[in-house]
Amino acid sequence: MKIWLLLGLLLMHEALEDVTGQHPPKNKRPKEPGENRIKPTNKKVKPKIPKIKDRDSADPTPKTQSIMTQMMEKGRFQKPTATLSLMAGQTLELRCKGSKIGWSYPAYIDTFKDTRLSVKQHERYGQLTLVNSTAADTGEFSCWGQLCTGYVCRKDEAKTGSTYIFFTEKGELFVPSPSHFDVVYLNPDRQAVVPCRVTVLSAKVTLHREFPAKEIPANGTDIVYDLKRGFVYLRPHSGHQGVVYCKAEAGGKSQISVKYQLLYAEVPSGPPSTTILASSNKVKGGDDVSVLCTVLGEPDVEVEFRWTYPGQKDERPVMIQDSWRLIHRGLGHTTRISQSVLSIEDFETIDAGYYICTAQNLQGQTTVATTVESS
Repeated sequence: MKIWLLLGLLLMHEALEDVTGQHPPKNKRPKEPGENRIKPTNKKVKPKIPKIKDRDSADPTPKTQSIMTQMMEKGRFQKPTATLSLMAGQTLELRCKGSKIGWSYPAYIDTFKDTRLSVKQHERYGQLTLVNSTAADTGEFSCWGQLCTGYVCRKDEAKTGSTYIFFTEKGELFVPSPSHFDVVYLNPDRQAVVPCRVTVLSAKVTLHREFPAKEIPANGTDIVYDLKRGFVYLRPHSGHQGVVYCKAEAGGKSQISVKYQLLYAEVPSGPPSTTILASSNKVKGGDDVSVLCTVLGEPDVEVEFRWTYPGQKDERPVMIQDSWRLIHRGLGHTTRISQSVLSIEDFETIDAGYYICTAQNLQGQTTVATTVESS
């Protein structure tokens, strides 16, 4: 009797295991102690990779869209690439979308108010046309939309277009220079450029020193070559001065550029460094007197002078003479000395007082003064 009771209990225990699903399947291994009890899934899930355009769409900065197109043959248009190569003599026509378009193009074309260039504004686009192109026209052509309020306009940075065009001309690997010798000033506080640009995109360009004769490497640290500018001295110093030239090679031909004299400028950029000095601060009636205003500055920066003097309101006749020259101050340092001299003959009482000189350049102005009295 007890045996039948034990068999019944055993069968009931196995039935309960089948119902609760705790009986391990034969085709699956039993889990080891401490193994993760979470049932792994075989479902494949693609990782979500954020799209670049989604990130960009969150950027509040407005996107710049090119508004420039180039007129091709038979009335076709296409957006120009960053650089274009055209044969000299070809007609260039560029169009930019917009009811008010501003243009920029190589300064050479605008220097002599060249009749080969035509810029027109139509209802929906601006048009630039250049006929009889030459190697000298090589450079950057750009346009932009204008946002105007009344007569005041500003550039629309979101609507621009530009392309750098190489006009290839037989026998001209370099963009022609107006002179056979040019001066480049080396300033310690800004970049200097030897402007030997080429007309052939694929040309190999090297920089050379005349004496001692050797190639100057563009190592990317001190000197780099920029197709749109020339050889750029990133950190000029006095050791760079001397006479240099460029050499271009393309299509089995080579050409030498004009020569460039590199001069180191001792005076850093800024408002004029000005002094004033009178020939005498006490003058007798009837004597002559002169007041000298002097500026030491960068070799290639012009200076303008203005005078204020006691007899000005009475239209007292004076003579003012301006001049400048380059001076070398040792170790190849070059400075421009600009002077203005105010002279008065037959000194009178109305000439006594303050003589004020104001010197101005692109960086600002400086005012100095001195007194001249009757003795």
